[in-house]
Amino acid sequence: MRHPDFVILYVDQPSRSADFYARLFDLQPIQSSPTFSMFKFASGMRLGLWSRHTAEPTAEASGSSGELVVQVEDFAALDACCASWQAQGLPIAQPITDMDFGRTFAALDPDSHRLRAYVRTE
Repeated sequence: MRHPDFVILYVDQPSRSADFYARLFDLQPIQSSPTFSMFKFASGMRLGLWSRHTAEPTAEASGSSGELVVQVEDFAALDACCASWQAQGLPIAQPITDMDFGRTFAALDPDSHRLRAYVRTE
C-alpha cells in the first residue's frame, strides 16, 4: 500500500485560496481552474483546494476540522514564521505555546482551516 501524499481542503473560493497559499509558501499552483487548484511541495506532497460548492460528494465540514502542519528547524525559525504570518494578516488561533510534542502556534487561512507550525522537542 502506498502512503498518503495528497491533502484536499474544501474552500469557498479556490482562486482566493490559491492566491493565499501561493503567497504563504512562495509557490505557484501546478494546476488551476475555477473550482480547483493544486500545489506540489518539494517533499512531493500535494495540496488541493477544491470548491466546497462543487465537491462530490458534498463537503459537510468546513474550517477547523483539520490542520495543515509545517515543521520548522528551531525556536528562532518558529518565531520568524509566526511573525511573518501575523504580518501577512493571518489570524493567530493559538499563540506560541509549549505542548507535549514541542513548541507550536496555529493560524487560520481564509476558510478558517488551521495552519500549524511547530518545533519538535524531546
